[in-house]
Amino acid sequence: MKANRLRPVVVAIAAAVTLTAVLTGCEKGEAAAGSAAGGGATSGASATASAKPAGSVADATPSTAPSATSTSKPSSAPPATAAPASTPAAGCADKPPTPDEVDPDEIALYRVEEIDGITDKVNLVIQHGAWGCPGKDTDGAPFVVTGEDSRWALDQAAYVTAVTPITDSTENQRIGVQELIDWVDAHPDSGLVFRYETGDDGAIHRLEQVFTP
Repeated sequence: MKANRLRPVVVAIAAAVTLTAVLTGCEKGEAAAGSAAGGGATSGASATASAKPAGSVADATPSTAPSATSTSKPSSAPPATAAPASTPAAGCADKPPTPDEVDPDEIALYRVEEIDGITDKVNLVIQHGAWGCPGKDTDGAPFVVTGEDSRWALDQAAYVTAVTPITDSTENQRIGVQELIDWVDAHPDSGLVFRYETGDDGAIHRLEQVFTP
């Protein structure tokens, strides 16, 4: 009877021992799992850190590919520029000159007039001017006149030379004053250019035609 009463107690004690062992084993297993998990994380972190250590060749070596700016070279050819516009050469007239700009030694001859009551002189109808800029289709420069007629006395005994078209030569030939008067009367307003010198009386005493191509 006592043996039967003790049997449940023994069973209960055995069950308690077994439960304690089970719980102890679970706690050890969880601790081991946790330790394993921590070791795995540490290993993973170590693996990650060792995959590309600081100061590696990949980090220290700069890129060798040059930039587009560093390799571009400026063009050796200068920029095309438009051609400049035509301008008058230095010292030539491109418009009627002012009185201060006229050539002091040359005149353009247009007509010859007699002077009433005076037989030893004639009036030359002239225009003052200056040499202009040569044109593209001409061999020489034009004589640009002021456009205003003036009159200057020519002494009948003046020294006169002429070239073509008054003579047949491109070199100055001595002619008489009357020969000059006759040609100008036959070809009025020709505008032939002459270089002149005056005498003490203010009249022209030397007249030499300037050859113009």
